[in-house]
Amino acid sequence: MQRCIKMTGKAPTILYLVTEDWYFVLHRLPIARQAYNNGCRIIVVTRIGEYGELLEKENFEVENLDWERKSVNPVQALLDLRKIKDIYDRYRPDIVHHIAIKPSIFGSIVALRSGPQCIVNNLAGLGSVFSDKGLRNRILRFILMASFRILFKQSNTVTIVENRDDRDFLLKRIGLTADSVALIRGIGVNTAIFDCSPEPEGKPVVTMVSRLLWSKGVGILVEAARILVSRGASVTIRLVGTPDISNRDTVSEEQLQRWNDEGVVEWVGHKDDIAQTWRNTNIAVLPSYYREGVPRTLLEAASCCRALITTDMPGCREIVQHGVNGLLVPPQDPHALADAIEKLIGEPQLRSRMGLAGRSLVEKEFSEDYVVRETYALYERLLTIQKGSGYVWH
Repeated sequence: MQRCIKMTGKAPTILYLVTEDWYFVLHRLPIARQAYNNGCRIIVVTRIGEYGELLEKENFEVENLDWERKSVNPVQALLDLRKIKDIYDRYRPDIVHHIAIKPSIFGSIVALRSGPQCIVNNLAGLGSVFSDKGLRNRILRFILMASFRILFKQSNTVTIVENRDDRDFLLKRIGLTADSVALIRGIGVNTAIFDCSPEPEGKPVVTMVSRLLWSKGVGILVEAARILVSRGASVTIRLVGTPDISNRDTVSEEQLQRWNDEGVVEWVGHKDDIAQTWRNTNIAVLPSYYREGVPRTLLEAASCCRALITTDMPGCREIVQHGVNGLLVPPQDPHALADAIEKLIGEPQLRSRMGLAGRSLVEKEFSEDYVVRETYALYERLLTIQKGSGYVWH
């Protein structure tokens, strides 16, 4: 991979703006690490939680920005914009990489005045605002689309999307040009860590690994579990994850505990070793009706040779080829979900074929190396085309 230096000898500065440090570590750490290794100065602006020390050990410069992902308070928004502007003015980055919708909006507003040479807006899915039909989300959707049309059409801006549905949305509904939208599918999987392993023996286990939000389909999975119990199916439905307390769509801990106590599903909370979680699983499930990017949980499960069941929704259908490496079901349809689970728990040879097909797909199209290479190539292209940038690639 090429190294970038300025003709003056100064390395370019890349600034990442993201709401939560854990989200950055899970979704963009490999590309930032590669950029640093290639001679770039890395700034991470985020709300610092438990991963601040880890980021500093990577030799990144870390700025704390204590903001809320879901806050719509206009006074707080103005304060956050002022903080971001102060940071951009202080560092004068060559590239700003905004991760998710809120950082993309706020960062792009500031960048109009602060003048970074290159702006990357990274939309990791369009979320529940673009899939839910409630009044509040319709209003937010109108505001966001208007913002996209103004902010994402700047000449020095490229927007990364993770799936073809989102790319088509930006091209057709927002009016972006093809060269201002980059399709980089997912966040990449470390296929050495998430290796192919045989299924566990005994009673089949179906596992959902996710933030435990209603729109991720947690309630739909519980309903499907009840249907399977009524049919006498022998299966364990396992939930791995915790409530997301900063998200109003979260399933409460009390509700999760009630389901667990009832025995309809097994809630095991947070797990650090997700690869081991998939080794202890026969089938991976994500019944989301949320507009995903490309769900990391499905990529990692596929890399571990697990058959997948998910919904025919943007992002989810990017990784699952129906009948090849998994099954697609209609969103918010617990009976269809129960049918799909019942089919796969009864056909271990089909699961095995699907698992191998999923592993092959991840290796070819969704590996971490591929995503890092494509993102860094985008940085190279952006800096190179900016007139007078003074950057050369070696």
